[in-house]
Amino acid sequence: MTRKNYEKAFKQLDQKPAKKRKYIKHNAPKKKEFGPATKTCTLCGRMGRGHIGKYGLELCRQCFRLNAKKIGFKKYS
Repeated sequence: MTRKNYEKAFKQLDQKPAKKRKYIKHNAPKKKEFGPATKTCTLCGRMGRGHIGKYGLELCRQCFRLNAKKIGFKKYS
């Protein structure tokens, strides 16, 4: 269930507080603690593969290629 649908259901459950509490308990989005979905690019927000976290960069590979010279990296070949 997406976050949008999760919040949309609150409008229907506002009249029934007991059912709303039960719904929140069982259907709230879980906090990610590990895996590819925890790391996101600081510029574009992409998740998953191709993430460069070394040296505290926290960029996806596409944003790294676009901004490497500005950051101070040099292409050797």
